[in-house]
Amino acid sequence: MADSIVLITGASSGIGAACARKFAQAGAKLVLAARRLERLQQMAMALEAEFGTQAYLLEMDVRDRFQVESTLNSLPEPWATIDILINNAGLSRGLNKLHEGSIQDWEEMIDTNVKGLLYVTRCVVPGMVSRNRGHVVNLGSIAGHETYPKGNVYCATKAAVRTLTEGLKQDLLGTAVRVTTVDPGLVETEFSEIRFRGDGDRAKQVYQGMTPLTPEDVAEVILFATTRPVHVNLSEILMVPTDQATATLVHRLP
Repeated sequence: MADSIVLITGASSGIGAACARKFAQAGAKLVLAARRLERLQQMAMALEAEFGTQAYLLEMDVRDRFQVESTLNSLPEPWATIDILINNAGLSRGLNKLHEGSIQDWEEMIDTNVKGLLYVTRCVVPGMVSRNRGHVVNLGSIAGHETYPKGNVYCATKAAVRTLTEGLKQDLLGTAVRVTTVDPGLVETEFSEIRFRGDGDRAKQVYQGMTPLTPEDVAEVILFATTRPVHVNLSEILMVPTDQATATLVHRLP
């Protein structure tokens, strides 16, 4: 991983921040993108102090196609050759029956989870193809494998991520560019607080009575997938806590 350039979207918290730390520890150079630049700056300082990590920071909203294109297409020369792309930016909003859902919530999820992933991928992958090397890791979800009640649109966006990952792998056949989707179950991050718009008590209930995955657990799996021999492509990794069997079947202590 030494001297590899890794672009992580949604890098300011959760799985993205954990990936930044894991890849920094492995010796990678980091291009960190998120809407919250101040968080990225704090993270970059900490990683440089601990690991000597070189980082290039991007204040970028993946939903904004023109911002994504202008930002990624104007990366300075030392940072332009992305070796690994981790499409981590994503979110869920609300938990409602479809006919009672918020259209604004739908658009935010679709724009971030699907269109944002497409915009970033479209900018980065042509360079990988021309260099005949690279790895794209998309963050999916168990929700892309099975729909759960009131998860309709979020589940649809993660099913789209799974399908797009499969399609990208097919389209890159004959090149050395690898494609992976990592699909976690319950991971304790800001995810539920964002879904419930800052309702911390409701967010805590999601993980109550069980031991969820941590962002570090997911980051370790991503690092593992990207450090296999070049002839090995881990296409799809579904990972869940031991306390979880399906999207809805979770063992909880009373």
